[in-house]
Amino acid sequence: MSSHNEDMIILGEKIALGQSKTINFSFAKLYTTTKIEIPVIIERAKTPGPTVLITGGIHGDEINGVEIVRQVIARKINKPKTGTTICIPILNIFGFLNADRAFPDGRDLNRVFPGTKTGSLASRVAYHFTKEILPFADYCLDFHTGGAQRFNAAQIRIVPNNLLLLKLSSVFNAPFTVFSGNISKSYRSTCHKMGIPVLLFEGGKSLNSNKHIVKEAVDGVLRVLDHLNMLTIGFELPKKDSNPIFINSSRWIRAQKSGLLHVKIPCNKHVEKGEFLATITDPYGTMRFKVLAPNDGYIININQAPITNQGDAIFHISTQSNTSQVAP
Repeated sequence: MSSHNEDMIILGEKIALGQSKTINFSFAKLYTTTKIEIPVIIERAKTPGPTVLITGGIHGDEINGVEIVRQVIARKINKPKTGTTICIPILNIFGFLNADRAFPDGRDLNRVFPGTKTGSLASRVAYHFTKEILPFADYCLDFHTGGAQRFNAAQIRIVPNNLLLLKLSSVFNAPFTVFSGNISKSYRSTCHKMGIPVLLFEGGKSLNSNKHIVKEAVDGVLRVLDHLNMLTIGFELPKKDSNPIFINSSRWIRAQKSGLLHVKIPCNKHVEKGEFLATITDPYGTMRFKVLAPNDGYIININQAPITNQGDAIFHISTQSNTSQVAP
């Protein structure tokens, strides 16, 4: 983290207080030798303050995250009253171009942090991002969706027993805050090791843009920037209809049969043990298997694929939750 009063030098470019600049993070070329560039949009207020790094598209097929950061920029939410915002709508540009989660070599960018200078393409991107951009951040907001056809309820994921993250997640006010440990070599794990608080938002599913999920996320950004005294005058702060539900533990409900999946409940719903969640049928009209809730809990993810194989994760359900703001 740099001094808030100093000029920032990011990717060789100087950005002074009160200045706006878009810098191209160039790291590779296509087969045609066309340069691949990642726009990094930087907005600095004249008054010093914290730096918030806002990222989407770490997985190239997670369109909701890209749309969230795009709206933050388009609506000028990223122009701070104090401090600095750094917005990167698409970090995995290769995956975005191919409508794919991973890089062309099959590597998941979110499993190679902090990266290496001479490693795989994904690892090199992680390395330069970690070395040249991430150290400027005081806070990070990272936006994701569920993988494949798995639709996530709007949720913030944080590590347990971290009072600062607990406070920030409550300010963000997504419907759910899920306590989960850091995955090795993930962006979130690297932020944790560098001492940078990070809120990871999950909502919706891959290759899909959902306006309700996007609104939950953009509203959360507004609240966090306001909490940090960075939100420009003129923005109406979204009302909080309710406080987040804190998910202390959860489990996946897996398909016991293969066949056509017919989901009967909406995401976010609180269900009771034994409640009817879905049916799995064969294509021939001879088999109909009921999927029942194994416990009381909130449904925070639904597999929206029309067919399922035995063992597939079809619902994510909480096993322990509360509405208090006390870390587990």
